Amino acid sequence: MITFLSGGTGTPKLLRGMQKVMDRHEIAVVVNTAEDIWISGNHISPDIDTVMYLFAGILNTDTWWGVRNDTFASHEEATRLGYDEFIAIGDRDRAVHIVRGDMLRNGMRLTNVTKVLCERFGVRETVLPMTDTEVTTQVETDLGMIHFQEYWVRGKGKIDIRKVVRSYNEPPVATEEVLAVIDASDAIVIGPSNPITSILPILTCEGMKPALKDKFVVAISPFIGHAPVSGPAGALMEAAGYEPSAIGTFNCYNGIPDVFVQDVRDEVEISHSVRFDTLMTDEDKSIALARDILSLIRTA
Repeated sequence: MITFLSGGTGTPKLLRGMQKVMDRHEIAVVVNTAEDIWISGNHISPDIDTVMYLFAGILNTDTWWGVRNDTFASHEEATRLGYDEFIAIGDRDRAVHIVRGDMLRNGMRLTNVTKVLCERFGVRETVLPMTDTEVTTQVETDLGMIHFQEYWVRGKGKIDIRKVVRSYNEPPVATEEVLAVIDASDAIVIGPSNPITSILPILTCEGMKPALKDKFVVAISPFIGHAPVSGPAGALMEAAGYEPSAIGTFNCYNGIPDVFVQDVRDEVEISHSVRFDTLMTDEDKSIALARDILSLIRTA
């Protein structure tokens, strides 16, 4: 089994290839939940849903969020009625948020809710939230502290930020299920997702770093030069005090990876890194990178 640490769109693009070259029952994914948010009375877990929809074969891979060919009648009507729903939520996607929110309000753990939803979508892979503890990524701006989704979706990532803050009522703890799947894994892959808002929330859950200590860990940089492949990783790295590059990512992970992967085009030099084509512009590119990563693991 291989366990992937995932958030955003970078790691799901790798998972698109992995599900073609691995036994899907041998794939486990620990997913960032620090970007979760309640909207319109329902619970959105964007990184979980991206992975779940991908494995269910219904992900909109044009946007890498939401359900393919979804309709937006409920969002359009709510907006027409004057409701400030700043995230455009599709109708089928909203149904998942409604069901998840109801189960959470009735006392179910997010881990169990995710398991139920994955079963109902026919997902064969193991998908686990990083924690059942509620934790939120916020950014400090001239407007004060705002939720990451407010910054990225409403503000389109154009708001100046000074600091990235994780807020919670009690420190997040990795679940027993997460620790068990890591223990059973032959390797751990930190995917090419945003280091600050997708990966660090997972790594800083209590119990995660000790669990990874004796595991073979591969980490893939989401940067080519000083530009992220997608998303706001550059600004977030700077706000967190890291150079927005592969070397910044390497330093951010603070010795956890055994192997660090950079893109073949990256002019930033890191001693002893491995170079692959990490720009997954289509499924064939995802499959090629998946095979490269598997070859690393098999020869370790």
